[in-house]
Amino acid sequence: MEIRIGIQNVSREIVIETDVSAEEVEKSVADALENAKPLLTLTDRREKKIVVPVASIGYVEIGSDTKQTVGFAAVAE
Repeated sequence: MEIRIGIQNVSREIVIETDVSAEEVEKSVADALENAKPLLTLTDRREKKIVVPVASIGYVEIGSDTKQTVGFAAVAE
């Protein structure tokens, strides 16, 4: 699953690929925001920890659990 975190006053997003469910990510983000925690910590697929200051978060986009497929169509002439 892909997670995108927008940081205030920064033009680039933080993009994380994780095996954690969308519900778990949403719960972690909501917990950090609601309980005024200073840091949001997430773990990516390679077991790297990503730590983001909660006060700097502009938005969090949580992708779907399903993989998107790419299709190719034959063009008739």
